[in-house]
Amino acid sequence: MDLDAIGGLVVLLLLLVCTACGPALATSVSSASTPPGPATAAAPADSTATTAPPATPTPEPALAALVNDQPVYLADYERELAQYEVSLLARGIDPGSPKGQESLTQARDWILNIMIEQALTEQAAATAGVAISDAEVDAYMQEMIAESGGEEAFQAILVEWGETSEDAWWEVRAQLIGMAMTQRIVEGVPATTEHVHARHIQVDTLQEAERLLAQLEAGADFVTLARAYSQDHNTSASGGDLGFFPRGILVAPELEEAAFALQPGQFSGVVTTALGYHIVQVVERDPTRSVDPESLRFLQDRAVQEWVEGLWAQAIVQRFVESTP
Repeated sequence: MDLDAIGGLVVLLLLLVCTACGPALATSVSSASTPPGPATAAAPADSTATTAPPATPTPEPALAALVNDQPVYLADYERELAQYEVSLLARGIDPGSPKGQESLTQARDWILNIMIEQALTEQAAATAGVAISDAEVDAYMQEMIAESGGEEAFQAILVEWGETSEDAWWEVRAQLIGMAMTQRIVEGVPATTEHVHARHIQVDTLQEAERLLAQLEAGADFVTLARAYSQDHNTSASGGDLGFFPRGILVAPELEEAAFALQPGQFSGVVTTALGYHIVQVVERDPTRSVDPESLRFLQDRAVQEWVEGLWAQAIVQRFVESTP
């Protein structure tokens, strides 16, 4: 799967649109200055000694956050927020209006979250040995310049957004790292896996479910009962048929767990979900069935989302800016 195709999977991630905020963007210099060396000869007794003033340490740049001890600089965060204000104006929204202020208040939080996720992604990439070369970034930059209509047009866009070429270069690098990590995750989702073909009956009360279960145990036909009593109107006409599905697809995981625990011809006891009370029957099983494209995309998106949630769960994040003005 190529990177362009993978990029579309990262809508939930928001990892591909933020400014890189790693150490390479640091604008600080070392606070330790080299002290004057010792004199090589004593000054004459009657001379006036000249002493150099002590070096003034350069203050460290302010932080918006620390992500596992990696800084997210306040200047970068404020630049992103300023760019968002520009986007409001482009959409005809005055940032000073009540609607604009509401939008900015919401943006303060999610812009910082995007930058934190980017830092987490870069850290995970380094741990996994995933790297993007300067040549790859340069090549992608040239594509962007060409699509913008040339260098002059590209520079005009950067000026409009308050960015420099260096800013754009680091943003492209961040995007490519996010895309590479996304590709790594989705490639771990198998395109062929075990499926079950199942059907179910859904009712509103436990008493009704137990009554139908007793009829099934007495030999009643599952399809006939599903057509007559199931409250799932999407499947009742087909006798409760859910079709073939792999693990991770059904809205109610309890149904899925029950289905994969059964052999063909068997039916479950009463299964309780947020949707109601169910009885599940497995029609057949296929240990090596191809996942249909829609389901595969869903499973890939979910895998990426779970991966991002895992990064957050393991991270130590300190925030130094408020989400409200």
